[in-house]
Amino acid sequence: MSPSRLATRAGIYAFLGLFAFLSVFPFLWMIVGMTNRTGDIILGRFTLGDAFLENARNFFEQADAPLVFWNSAKIAILGTIATLAVSSIAGYGFEIFRSPARERIYGVLLLTIMIPFAVLMIPLFVIMGKLGLINTHIAVILPTVASGFVVFYFRQATKAFPSELRDAARVDGLKEWQIFLYIYVPTMRSTYAAAFVIVFMTAWNNYLWPLIVLQTNDKKTITLAISSLASAYYPDYGVVMVGALVATLPTLFVFFIMQRQFVQGMLGSVK
Repeated sequence: MSPSRLATRAGIYAFLGLFAFLSVFPFLWMIVGMTNRTGDIILGRFTLGDAFLENARNFFEQADAPLVFWNSAKIAILGTIATLAVSSIAGYGFEIFRSPARERIYGVLLLTIMIPFAVLMIPLFVIMGKLGLINTHIAVILPTVASGFVVFYFRQATKAFPSELRDAARVDGLKEWQIFLYIYVPTMRSTYAAAFVIVFMTAWNNYLWPLIVLQTNDKKTITLAISSLASAYYPDYGVVMVGALVATLPTLFVFFIMQRQFVQGMLGSVK
């Protein structure tokens, strides 16, 4: 390898290494911080301390960790399943069934992606109030079920769905719902996996809407619990760091378990 190519490759690796470190550094700071006391964190100490057990005990006592973790898991899992079910059916329908009004309706759906959530907060709150759903987990899940982005994602992925499979299934006498359930879903499992990761992470990390609609401590999610700890008059940053780690673990677990399917789904591969 020539010296110029070697220098170019070294520069590329140095550049990538720098940005990789910048990406990982907040997570490293969180791990180090949860072992230290608040005073040491404020002073910028970046060495492991001996306060991890104390911080963990305080977090589980102050935040009622099992309850808020369960609330977040229930909202994220049920919301993800409902979103994938509704949005995949919609994406499949938009691509497979043709009608004069199809593209107009689809265009309106895509426009909803551009509407900031801040514009929708008050109308959604009024609707949930009239339905009697304020301070319920259903109120957190319902607005996310019909996701314009996920419908768009599934429609684009459906373009790669082999039409021969659908035609063969129709010749064999399968109804459309059977084709979707028994042919489409197994074939597009990589697409479902990628969408699952995206939707689950979004639902798990959701903060603003749960903050508005959940009003009692027994309904709050782990993100709200951590926010309450961080906004206290004298915040204990070691406890907050433990909470941040606990809140991060499920999303890391889901991503690492499904990373191969996630990459395949994002690349549009069909198996």
